[in-house]
Amino acid sequence: MLRRLFLLAVAGGLACAQPVVQLHVRVPMRDGVRLCTNVFRPSLQGRFPAVLHRTPYRKASQITASLKAFLDRGYAVVTQDVRGRYDSEGAFEQVLQEEGDAADTLGWIARQPWSDGRVAMYGGSYVGIAQWRAALSGHPALKAIAPAVAGGDEYFDRYYSRGGAFRLAHRLRWIAENFKPANRPVADFQKMITFLPLGRADRFVAGRLLDFYQEAMAHPAYDAYWRARSTRLRAERVRTPALIEAGWYDPFLPSDIEMWKELRARGRPARLIIGPWGHNLDPQMPGADFGPSAALPLRQMELDWFDAWVRHSVPPAASAVLYFVMGAGEWRESAQWPPEGVEREELFLDSGGAANTLHGDGRLLRKPPAAEAADRYDYDPKRAVPTLGGATCCNFHLLPWGPLDQRPAEGRRDVLVYTTEALREPLEIAGPVRAVLYVSTSAPDTDFTAKLVDVAPDGEARILTDGILRLRYREGVERVVPYRPGTVVEAEIDMGHTAHEFRPGHAVRLEVSSSNFPKFDRNLNTGRSQALETQMRVARQAVWHGPERPSRLELPALRRGAKPAQGRLIP
Repeated sequence: MLRRLFLLAVAGGLACAQPVVQLHVRVPMRDGVRLCTNVFRPSLQGRFPAVLHRTPYRKASQITASLKAFLDRGYAVVTQDVRGRYDSEGAFEQVLQEEGDAADTLGWIARQPWSDGRVAMYGGSYVGIAQWRAALSGHPALKAIAPAVAGGDEYFDRYYSRGGAFRLAHRLRWIAENFKPANRPVADFQKMITFLPLGRADRFVAGRLLDFYQEAMAHPAYDAYWRARSTRLRAERVRTPALIEAGWYDPFLPSDIEMWKELRARGRPARLIIGPWGHNLDPQMPGADFGPSAALPLRQMELDWFDAWVRHSVPPAASAVLYFVMGAGEWRESAQWPPEGVEREELFLDSGGAANTLHGDGRLLRKPPAAEAADRYDYDPKRAVPTLGGATCCNFHLLPWGPLDQRPAEGRRDVLVYTTEALREPLEIAGPVRAVLYVSTSAPDTDFTAKLVDVAPDGEARILTDGILRLRYREGVERVVPYRPGTVVEAEIDMGHTAHEFRPGHAVRLEVSSSNFPKFDRNLNTGRSQALETQMRVARQAVWHGPERPSRLELPALRRGAKPAQGRLIP
């Protein structure tokens, strides 16, 4: 009731006001560089809290529906081109520049006669990364942030997977769109993803060598270079209340979860929302029908979060997780992640040695099989398994994300398919998924991939989550561990997080292969530097299973009767 009265009072006070627009304001940074900024105020008179949107993708220059929502609530809106982009001066150094520039911009806002000295920030992807950097600055004017699909670690979010494979399509297309010469079209997508050597692909897509790309190629392991660029590793400096928005089909999700956990572990106000969407926060995806409740009023939720921490006018939302359970079509609330009541459930790989394709004899069993066996296939980098949905980024038309049908890939001989019997009862999972495989290869280095799939009674096979492991990083991405060809080793594949209900009549499926291209770069199987290599070799792969080598899928199964409470859509 108090919140409703407050909102009515704000709306009533601004109903007759005419917004004030100031365009192309030059905001000075500490080194003299000026950043081009637009300011939208609810009215000519008064002092207002502000919401700040710092972007490399061109600032808003007119009052959109999104901006109007803030103005109607009594916030001024400040939009700014980050350093080196569009109308702002300086060189675009990415990420590293955002901490100091954000602090200078926040200070500028706080000094304006129309400002009450309190600022919040919002936005997704790079704009969300810029928010985390602003929070690291510790500027006292920053009272709340709402980073969406932003992650918290440069290595894991924008460059390399949890298993050390390069995020090929994501990086090259982003570079092509943002660093190409102005008089030249964006490079052909198929040519850019197949270009070799990988370490010179920046010249192909941008017309020149780029320092940040060359540095990323020179540091394929998670070393001091990446640790110095991680927000997650400096999370103790973040004191700003954070509303974190993430998606099941967004590759930034694991880091979004980690950022929430880091803040909560330190007693900082943080709330995590995980929805059935990808990088655009839209539940509409090919083959997806998540039900009428899938979409959330995210702007409304952001405004409520800001009101709570900027104006202290309404009680703050609970510091918890609001997540959508796919398959069940329901939102759930939890005080932790994974939710209370989740237990590890193991499904063991079994076959008669012919698990190739969905027509093979691969099975998933509740107990390890009695006999040792191996499934084999040839991995040829020239004929890599194509990416079909999942958590991809960031061009939906070139590389769609979401629960796409995997049967076109499952028809290949270089894809091993393991499936349970049709379920008699629902199986709900919520949390991290991983595959533990005993593998061998004829190559000095190669990759192994794993996909979790929901198989409907009609055979439709929808991907939930996936992962990849570069064998040289089987003991962690911090260092290379040489591999001796032909040796059987244990490989743990981090498959990310999901929340899903497998309904009765459906089946659980695990796909195993050695490529997911172009989501990730192809391992060329030579054991030499991926950045410099131009030669390709075919690798003979084997996945072993049995009582001595219990290859398995590990699921975060919700204990029966432990279903969390249904979530409140407006916290």
